[in-house]
Amino acid sequence: MFVDLMSGCGLRNGEAAAVNLKNILADDVYRITEQVNQTTKTYGRLKHRKAGEYRDVPLPARIRETIDWYADKYGTVDGYLLRHPQDLSKPFPYYYLQNQWQRIKRAEVAEIPEGMVVYSFRHFFASNCLTNGIPITDVAEWMGHRSLDITFKIYRHLMPGSIGKAAKILDHGLAA
Repeated sequence: MFVDLMSGCGLRNGEAAAVNLKNILADDVYRITEQVNQTTKTYGRLKHRKAGEYRDVPLPARIRETIDWYADKYGTVDGYLLRHPQDLSKPFPYYYLQNQWQRIKRAEVAEIPEGMVVYSFRHFFASNCLTNGIPITDVAEWMGHRSLDITFKIYRHLMPGSIGKAAKILDHGLAA
């Protein structure tokens, strides 16, 4: 579930831990309204947002299918898919995911490249969007970055080269 939410919607770890069926606005839109706070381990406001603010992100059909499958198989509590394994009245402590990740790596259950962490799936989302021509302004908004500069500094190398494209366009214009 975490992998799909992070790689398909760009959610942060704490945001994925707070996924809720009530936040599916349309077949292809998910509204991120809260996250599990790392310190308090309760639901709280989004990073770089005031209480009540939210972000709308794309919801690919494949991710929607995963959410529906998970809800059908495991049920929900007030619409939340992920809850504390020992106490369903509490939010999912997303550090459990890190512990599970480490167990999978040690057991070599799956081939996990050296240096890959759970957060890498969020980077995959941004990389996939940018290499396929999605405007960086949209990606920055979906990622919840405080400013476009952050997205630009991290992912500029993935954006299709504009200098070469500009040179060709200008050359064509100059030849006319």
